[in-house]
Amino acid sequence: MAALVLAARWFVSLDDVQDFLATYPGESRLPDTASVGIPGWLGWQHYFNTFFMVLIIRTGWQVRTDKRPRVFWTPRWSKNGGGKVSLSLWFHQSLDLLWLINGLVFVVLLFATGQWMRVVPTGWDVFPNAGSAALQYISLDWPTENGWVNYNSLQVLAYFLTIFIAAPLAAITGVRMSGFWPKNASRLNEFYPLEWARAVHFPVMLYFVVFIVVHVTLVMATGALRNLNHMYGGQDAVNWFGFWVFFGGLVLIVVGWFAARPPVLAPVAQLFGKVSGR
Repeated sequence: MAALVLAARWFVSLDDVQDFLATYPGESRLPDTASVGIPGWLGWQHYFNTFFMVLIIRTGWQVRTDKRPRVFWTPRWSKNGGGKVSLSLWFHQSLDLLWLINGLVFVVLLFATGQWMRVVPTGWDVFPNAGSAALQYISLDWPTENGWVNYNSLQVLAYFLTIFIAAPLAAITGVRMSGFWPKNASRLNEFYPLEWARAVHFPVMLYFVVFIVVHVTLVMATGALRNLNHMYGGQDAVNWFGFWVFFGGLVLIVVGWFAARPPVLAPVAQLFGKVSGR
């Protein structure tokens, strides 16, 4: 890592690279109609998305590694035990549904309020600017930024990839693997094979894990109090308000993580079906 940083610092010291960094400082200019600031609804959507994603990753890994489930869930409309799945899979798919609803609301509000301009590239210069931001990060001469007004181009591409590519991929592959998919639709199953969905779904989950780790690390390393105020405090200020809101939300995520066990889940699952030991 140290060698990479030293190499990057040498590289950015070259005259041609300095000219490149001057031409492309790391962020693209937003359209004149772009709004300034982060509205309250975006903070709540961001938190709900984080809450669901953390538990989806937890339950997804549990489903993948649990070879002999001990508790099962069967839907009320089931005949002869059809549709029975492990309690872990039921919880995973229930979280998926809530995450999808939250995501649809998010996307609708994103375009209805003009906030899409902050996470969708509006010009081709986003690519050289993203390269510039990457060089600045690697050389530890991090780009000057103000997320209240505009994200740097590397962030824009990462958010765009996450919202409009990774999330839909997770959704369509998850639906294919779920009990909602019609099992007897032979032509549809041939067009969209289960093996393809499984091959894509897990790497997408790994992408989200990496994205969350990098995202949280950069939030904390580039002015934690101000960044947390942007997202959770609804203000462009350096104080502890956003931190404490974030901390309270983090406590709820931890509680949800440890509460996702059969003794807690079974009473909830029984509201929608039958819970059994086999």
